[in-house]
Amino acid sequence: MDNVQPKIKHRPFCFSVKGHVKMLRLALTVTSMTFFIVAQAPEPYIVITGFEVTVILFFILLYILRLDRLMKWLFWPLLDIINSLVTTVFMLIVSVLALIPETTTLTVGGGVFALVTAVCCLADGALIYRKLLFNPSGPYQKKPVHEKKEVL
Repeated sequence: MDNVQPKIKHRPFCFSVKGHVKMLRLALTVTSMTFFIVAQAPEPYIVITGFEVTVILFFILLYILRLDRLMKWLFWPLLDIINSLVTTVFMLIVSVLALIPETTTLTVGGGVFALVTAVCCLADGALIYRKLLFNPSGPYQKKPVHEKKEVL
């Protein structure tokens, strides 16, 4: 009898921790944008949260369709980390600006959800960074010291 080793199946993106964090991030950002729209908050709040929703949807579709495996010429984890950090900064600014003045309850709710989104973005960036450190899939992979080439 042959020893047949089963193929290792990759966990679908929707069922991974990274997928859950991205979906949570999308839900929080959509909720924040909805609160801002209903409260008729200043337009930059709505535009920034709307832009973040489209970028998050892009990354979710990218990972669900596994396009990151097809387009290897772009280093997707680095783009994802940069996106998480930029989103964190923008959402912190929006949440602080929405929470400081005395405004409607819905604007304050949008600001609170934007603040929670910023924390979620930090968690997303940390997850991707941790995966990148322990399982580098980029052009540079560390090799153990004992695998040095011998010179004759």
